[in-house]
Amino acid sequence: MAQNLTYTRCGDYLIPDIRLSYTSDKPLGKYGRMRRAYLEQNNPMLLDDLILTETLFPHLWKIDEIAHCRMERLTEKLLERNPAPDKATQQLAWVQHMNMLKAQAEEIIVAELIYS
Repeated sequence: MAQNLTYTRCGDYLIPDIRLSYTSDKPLGKYGRMRRAYLEQNNPMLLDDLILTETLFPHLWKIDEIAHCRMERLTEKLLERNPAPDKATQQLAWVQHMNMLKAQAEEIIVAELIYS
């Protein structure tokens, strides 16, 4: 499989004109960034492989999407098991309870998806 590469002269050097075949303006979410940081620290060979095959960002977007869906479902299940106080009368207790449920769900998601 031979490729015809074009080069750009920059002083005494020839630099190959290499472009990514797949680009997108889709931003990377919190869980995708966490997954990338984990790969950088703990599995650099997999990270390099994903970069070289141009599948890193689709992988990170998929992890981010899965994590957000799991977060919603886990929060709903935790809310069913542990009902929140009345929002109209106990606003601060309601906020505290919802933050606690969100933290629990996030801890489960990070352990399952990001660090696996």
